[in-house]
Amino acid sequence: MKRTLKYLAGAAVTAAVAGMATMSYAAPHDTAGRATHSATVTAAAPAAAPAAAPAAAKKHAPTPRIVEPGERVTGAPGFELWLTPEGKHWTTPDMPEGQFRSVVDGNIDLSSPGVSVQSEGTPERVYLSGLYYGGKGTASVVELETQAGPLRGELLELPGRPGWGVWYAVADPVANDGSWNFVSEVTVRTTKGKVYASLSLR
Repeated sequence: MKRTLKYLAGAAVTAAVAGMATMSYAAPHDTAGRATHSATVTAAAPAAAPAAAPAAAKKHAPTPRIVEPGERVTGAPGFELWLTPEGKHWTTPDMPEGQFRSVVDGNIDLSSPGVSVQSEGTPERVYLSGLYYGGKGTASVVELETQAGPLRGELLELPGRPGWGVWYAVADPVANDGSWNFVSEVTVRTTKGKVYASLSLR
């Protein structure tokens, strides 16, 4: 009888160990787009899990925010961007009257992958933006290497897949000895993780 009880207890322990599951989560990014930290948590699964759990919904890669012509998007106080069929418009606290980069003046080739960079700063922030164009696939994210560290920015496009868009990001200022640009590399990736277009300023 004692042997039978020991066997049953051992089986229960084995079943409990088999029900353990591991879950991971990443902490949210700070305002400069940098991951603050990550952690792993281990938890026990419920003793009586459903026989057939529904499949988790597939997570889709992000796509650019679609904006109407002239619709203003605020990247930070005083930093606004908007798109028209002619190109990119933006303001910064130092230039509230606005600036413009054309996509129709012949200076860029929309049929070839490309990225441009405009970098302007105040003692409080560095305002980064540019055009991306000509790549294959659907643009998803923009990744930047900067003096402040790696950043991720946002993407904007007009309706109708015009073949170009605008990226932007905001960074914390850092001491600069003038030896290189604040931004050293910009890479726009597609929803499949491939390079849509890239630029190296090293």
